Amino acid sequence: MEELNAQLESGKPQEAALSNPPFRMDVRLHQILTRPRSKPTLPQAEPQTLPEPIFPQHPELLGDDPSEEEAHKAAVAGQRHWSAPLVLRAMRGWLFPYIKSLVLPGDFHPIIAYLFTEWRCNLDCHYCWAFDNRVKGMTEDIAKRSIDWLHDGTVCRVLALMGGEPLLRPQFIHKVIYYAAKKGFWVYLPTNGRLMKPDVIDRIADAGVAVVNLAVDSVDKKPSLPKALNPIRPYFDYLIRKQYKYGYSVFLNINICRNNLEDVKQLTEIAHENGIATDYHINESPMLREDHFKHYEENETFIRPEDWPKVDEVIDWLCEKNRQGYKMTNSVQRLQEMKAFMRGKLQDWNCRAGQNSIIIRVDGTLAPCFPMYSATYDWGTIENPKFEVEQLNQMKRECQPHCFSTLNHTLAYCYKASRVIKWLFKQAARGFQGTTGSFD
Repeated sequence: MEELNAQLESGKPQEAALSNPPFRMDVRLHQILTRPRSKPTLPQAEPQTLPEPIFPQHPELLGDDPSEEEAHKAAVAGQRHWSAPLVLRAMRGWLFPYIKSLVLPGDFHPIIAYLFTEWRCNLDCHYCWAFDNRVKGMTEDIAKRSIDWLHDGTVCRVLALMGGEPLLRPQFIHKVIYYAAKKGFWVYLPTNGRLMKPDVIDRIADAGVAVVNLAVDSVDKKPSLPKALNPIRPYFDYLIRKQYKYGYSVFLNINICRNNLEDVKQLTEIAHENGIATDYHINESPMLREDHFKHYEENETFIRPEDWPKVDEVIDWLCEKNRQGYKMTNSVQRLQEMKAFMRGKLQDWNCRAGQNSIIIRVDGTLAPCFPMYSATYDWGTIENPKFEVEQLNQMKRECQPHCFSTLNHTLAYCYKASRVIKWLFKQAARGFQGTTGSFD
């Protein structure tokens, strides 16, 4: 930490600055965070395994049911019913840990942990650096130890399974969801949907998944944007129907690129027609240098200055849809801030990474946030975290203006307690039947 502070305050890097660096953050900070060094290693112990899931736990929910179509229509009309156990599951995952994080001593109280079970992917989206197909996936030993450490050593009860593509090993993910859900975790699964066949949907739903984040960037497949809806439309339709039986939620995760602006609108309307929420990201190039990333030069997905007026128009359109009642995790204010971000003018937003959110890499080492996955800085391992607020604050002065993390921004927004209290009163007035959406 002393080394980081000294170099950032001196204004002079100890190594020569890179010319035209393929990353977005300050060169000096980049050199510190990615300097070759021996990474921390997870202490070895007697290998543990995850228990075999009981399947089906709910045989009556398997297969299609004609009544699901009626439930779908009711949900689109805003009449989806959340049972008391499902409301309690969400409160145990989010609300209770949040309250504990405010009252317990110390600064390290993760509410959400991103468990990277894979760093490989079955697709190659040209904007995405977040995979390397040379890296082996997480072992059962590390997965079990991670969940046990989070359960026993922190307040965390939200577990996001990350990649790459988590469903490259569906049986492994079935085990992870089953074990985590039995331990009381609210489990979140992002996926591009290509491997989400009906049998896989039934298994992860039966195991207790809470939310499926379906990442799609276009309606029809594009060479640079293979995450498309039409190739997985039968899986999507089954996923939508079955959520009303099993009790999970679905939302579309859409990355706004220079070459999918009309798709963003179409996908928004498709989500609205199906009664589900949307979550938007503004396309970002890598924060750190990623040696395995193949598409840095002449990337047709990266937004250029000449694209700003068209992107502004789409953002304004999304804001209007938000005001009309379309379900979105992004607030109108946050959507508008995308304009400032792509122009390099994003302001400090009190990032909580390394304090209320953490990354667990496939090897069990830790990082504060998603963009820092490839950093070699030593933040410790599961069972032995080494996050220090002073080091994190020094780092965030440089990296926050270059980051548009939706979830970390939401966490930061929540650490003004009056906002959460206001939101809770609003949801209570609705009987906790309208909790999908932003804090606006």
